[in-house]
Amino acid sequence: MKKIKNIYIILFSLMAAFYGCQENEHEFGEIVAPTDIVITAEIVGVDANNLYGDGSGTVNFTATAENASSYVYYFDGVAEASPSGVLSKRFSKVGVNNYTVVVKANGTGGVSSTKTIDVEVFSSFSDVDAENFLSGANIGDSKKWYWQADKDLHVGLGPVTDDYGNGEFAYEAWWNGIKAWDDEKSCMYDNEFVFTRTANGLTFEQTAGPAFVPGTYAGVLGVAGDQCHDETVATKMFGVKTVAFGPSTSKAGTEGTYNNAPYRGTNFEISDGGFMGWLVGSGTYDIISVSSSELVVRVIEDPVSGSGGAWYHKFTSTKPVKGSGYIYNDLAWEDDFNTAGAPDATKWTYDLGAGGWGNNELQTYTNDAENVIVEGGYLKIKAKTDGSGGYTSARLKSEGLYEFTYGRVEVKAKLPGEQGTWPAIWMLGANFSTIGWPHSGEIDIMEQTGADKNTSLGTLHWYNTAGSNNASYGETTPIENASSEFHLYTVEWTEKTVKIYVDNVPFYELANSADLPFNADFFLILNVAMGGSLGGTVDAAFTEDTMEIDYVKVYQ
Repeated sequence: MKKIKNIYIILFSLMAAFYGCQENEHEFGEIVAPTDIVITAEIVGVDANNLYGDGSGTVNFTATAENASSYVYYFDGVAEASPSGVLSKRFSKVGVNNYTVVVKANGTGGVSSTKTIDVEVFSSFSDVDAENFLSGANIGDSKKWYWQADKDLHVGLGPVTDDYGNGEFAYEAWWNGIKAWDDEKSCMYDNEFVFTRTANGLTFEQTAGPAFVPGTYAGVLGVAGDQCHDETVATKMFGVKTVAFGPSTSKAGTEGTYNNAPYRGTNFEISDGGFMGWLVGSGTYDIISVSSSELVVRVIEDPVSGSGGAWYHKFTSTKPVKGSGYIYNDLAWEDDFNTAGAPDATKWTYDLGAGGWGNNELQTYTNDAENVIVEGGYLKIKAKTDGSGGYTSARLKSEGLYEFTYGRVEVKAKLPGEQGTWPAIWMLGANFSTIGWPHSGEIDIMEQTGADKNTSLGTLHWYNTAGSNNASYGETTPIENASSEFHLYTVEWTEKTVKIYVDNVPFYELANSADLPFNADFFLILNVAMGGSLGGTVDAAFTEDTMEIDYVKVYQ
């Protein structure tokens, strides 16, 4: 009887679960996939003489479907939402190009249907230099940009169409008192904006939030103004977007000047609601000026829902750091490693071969791609086993190509973490080949031993004439995650002092004098050694490890 009772209990439970599921399904409604998707594409400017459009590259899309609640367009895999199904897209790849566009129609209950359409469209506008400045010249190149927070007026507000007698159509007339490191805007200074070149043009991604919402636009979103908000407010802040370039159409971009210089005449548009950190309902930017290290743009706040004012923004490819107190701030030389392939031969040469290099090192230096290559926006120096019990690696230097006296050197790097690797970022006196070491002098900006990957060494070497010996003086500083995260290794070298920093925090300083060799030209060196006096014992299981360098910059 007990067994029969248990069976009834089980049957009752199953029935309850079944009816519960039926009830839940009824509550959520019927699941219906969209059908009969129709996509139309109107290429702007098509006529008998312009079969592929007027050269603007603009296509107006309309998608409809039975039982569809919203739509998403995919351009080269990058999504762009369109709740109504109507979307205008500008393709900026120069020439007549065919594009396959995927449209997803969303139904109820999380189901969807897709359809594709091919469009062939002509774009005649080109600003290759601007694209190269933003991302790099080759497919796969990428570049990071930051707010130029260390400069006054990195954000400003002004009129859209009038100069008000100022003689310029574009200037910060209404909000022109912003100073460097403005307290109110400090929440956005960790923003990172990445432009990447692909086979079909540029993409954009904001990789670090939040978004700043000015008071002029906050009411549209129903949030507090003049402060930062996360992705719950800026819902389209993150994700990869496409970038389309075209001629400027604003009055300022076509007729006006800024600081007595004309605009570049180019604008770019970030797709799918993307924007550069300042949320005002628009992602179309007039380029005022652009170089390898600075981008100045103007964006008009959404004139329908917002104030319609023109916002001015300044960005830099080197992230500013507050309170560093550096003396040298004018960029004199750099390598951002944005061109994939071998390192730039106009900036770097190599030390090659074996022989211990004076420190009982175990590696043989090569210039082979398996040991040194630029890819993904980084220089990668790879130390590897050679299959015969030895090791190969690379040592780059600017000797004979770039040599200088005094300045600030910044190297942003991620270090190898395997036991026995000895990474180094350093400098030698340019007269090294004639007078030898240590008479030439040596500045070690960063070294790391093979056994301790949580410490960075900063050391100076020279010949002590009074004692007729090698003088080596330095300090160490703790560092976390040196092998998993990028850190900034810096030296600022003047006629009075040589200071070494990690992440803009100084930890070693030497008083310079006329008796020391640190008053003449030096050149840069980047390498990963194996074993030797600082590398020590190499892990028996070692196969390979890498030092990655984001950039090298010299300020004077």
